[in-house]
Amino acid sequence: MEPMSSLSREYLYVYVEGATGSEAVEMAFTAPGSKPIDADWRPAEWEPPSQDGADARILVGPGEDAVALPEGTHLAWVRVTAVDEQPVLPSGLVPIT
Repeated sequence: MEPMSSLSREYLYVYVEGATGSEAVEMAFTAPGSKPIDADWRPAEWEPPSQDGADARILVGPGEDAVALPEGTHLAWVRVTAVDEQPVLPSGLVPIT
């Protein structure tokens, strides 16, 4: 992923193959090499789905309704809760400058 400024406030998108956009979706950010704990998860939302999946998105940056990430590199995670499954997907590094 492209670096984001710690001063910027923007949506971070992660594509999830097979998502219909009707499942519950959450995102978390950890240090690289670490797994998220329950307190790390934040509600996310879906962009309109395509035939093969959908983009999960979450607002990142300063402000009360966004996830504030300190400068450094973070590992993004997506958790999708469907009827029978709950995949937890590591989704790439997010550099914050």
